[in-house]
Amino acid sequence: MTRTTLTREQIQRYAQLSPFELKNVFIELARQAQADEPGQKEKSSVQMLNAGRGNPNWIATGPREAFFALGHFALEESRRVWTADNLGGMPEQQGAYERFDTFVRCHPGMPGIELLAQCVQLGIQRFAFDKDAWVHELADAVIGDNYPVPDRMLPHGEQVVRGYLADEMFDKRPPEGGLSLFATEGGTAAMCYIFDSLMKNGLLEKGDRIALMVPLFTPYIEIAELDTYGFDVTYIAADKFAETGVREWRYPEEEVAKLEDPEIKLLCLVNPSNPPSLALSSRVAGQIRDIVASKNPNLVIVTDDVYGTFVEGFRSIAADLPRNTLLVYSYSKHYGCTGWRLGVIGLHDDNVIDELIAALPQEEKDRLDKRYGSLSLEPSKIRFIDRLVADSRQVALNHTAGLSLPQQVMMTLFSLFDMLDEGQAYKHRIRAIVHQRLDLLLEGAHMKISQDPQRAGYYIELDLLAEAERVHGTPFADYLQATYEPVDALFRLAQQTGVVLLNGGGFEGPQWSVRVSLANLDDLDYLKIGHHLRVIFDDYVQEWRDTQGG
Repeated sequence: MTRTTLTREQIQRYAQLSPFELKNVFIELARQAQADEPGQKEKSSVQMLNAGRGNPNWIATGPREAFFALGHFALEESRRVWTADNLGGMPEQQGAYERFDTFVRCHPGMPGIELLAQCVQLGIQRFAFDKDAWVHELADAVIGDNYPVPDRMLPHGEQVVRGYLADEMFDKRPPEGGLSLFATEGGTAAMCYIFDSLMKNGLLEKGDRIALMVPLFTPYIEIAELDTYGFDVTYIAADKFAETGVREWRYPEEEVAKLEDPEIKLLCLVNPSNPPSLALSSRVAGQIRDIVASKNPNLVIVTDDVYGTFVEGFRSIAADLPRNTLLVYSYSKHYGCTGWRLGVIGLHDDNVIDELIAALPQEEKDRLDKRYGSLSLEPSKIRFIDRLVADSRQVALNHTAGLSLPQQVMMTLFSLFDMLDEGQAYKHRIRAIVHQRLDLLLEGAHMKISQDPQRAGYYIELDLLAEAERVHGTPFADYLQATYEPVDALFRLAQQTGVVLLNGGGFEGPQWSVRVSLANLDDLDYLKIGHHLRVIFDDYVQEWRDTQGG
């Protein structure tokens, strides 16, 4: 192996990019490593292994089959109303369930029909849905012939998704009271809507102090730095060590205690974390709960719980602090559906956000009454969850707001699938997949991590500097810092081995850490990545020894 062909100054400039933009540089270097070398007749043996992005390489097939089967039924319902060549009508509600039951019995061999029938029955049994209204909502929504009404979320779909969140985000112990949901175009749209509406409603102002629990998914960091917001950010770092050279990725009490500052208006976290991929401990959740109860009662919390289903017994902080928390969830990772853009925002009906709006100065209330005045004769009574919907369409287009209805149907079927035995078996299988890949990565890398039962394992963050100190002591770690940029190893990996990883420093983690997605490559690829990482690490060791005279 040789050093990267880039100079230290070039690497320093590239290191200023967001990790997801820097990834494109690594991909280009990896492609160059694959290209023909002058004089060679065969392709390079280098295989590009891109473990930089978290798009899983699995999908849930059953719920998709049920979705397509539902589409066939809905088209039959449409043609029943009106048929003229390629023209159909709108499905009717009266008698919809009986016609669906007949359709199921007449198409026993249709892929997905059995699961679809189970999902429909589950809606009736668990949620006591009116049969005709329930089937009609599904059939009418799947063909997308109407605007979303209500615009925030379809009524039956909202109840189903609320049940799914109760099972998977609240460990079947949801907080008392109602949880209102807003279906969004993935978790990314949810993030944008929340930040925008908090600003629009005067709950956050440019330059306000917020807290981020880091390492953290980079958009939360980058949004806070935008000129639009310019927030004063307090970082709460997961910097505990299990032992010398082995990071625990847990939050010390003194770090969490920073939230006692009443000037901190907003706390953002990803739970389980990204990239360390650990669920928040009960100790930290309890400390935050105590801080809200005694020191900072108006703290607004945004918790992004997309990886919660990968941890047994996961329970969101939204269960402990329902009045203070905006829950963001995306179906993308669990179901392998990043292209569907399925997300949801949950807010408890009794919440501090609505109270803070009601307590704004009269001048601010007047401004907001004018902003939302076209929606209601009593705009001051519009809840924040509904203001999110309106703001997502610049208020004036509120009448056309809402996630597309076929997307809402897919979200509903994914949720119902999870409530069946098949869905639970699927959940345990994908958990096993990521943990198997983690074991193979560590086997190849010969690296040690802390043992933690709350590890989701969707990603792993490996601190190369901590590993250097653990294996070879402080002198070697000091040599690395003095001689190379923290992202040097990633450039070497891409250029020499075709492996693409992300820099943990871009997630406000340790500068010498690397982030590996355990979701998007074949199992044995992670053994190869681990091996390449160990070879690069050993190259550094040899270079250090050479400077010591052997």
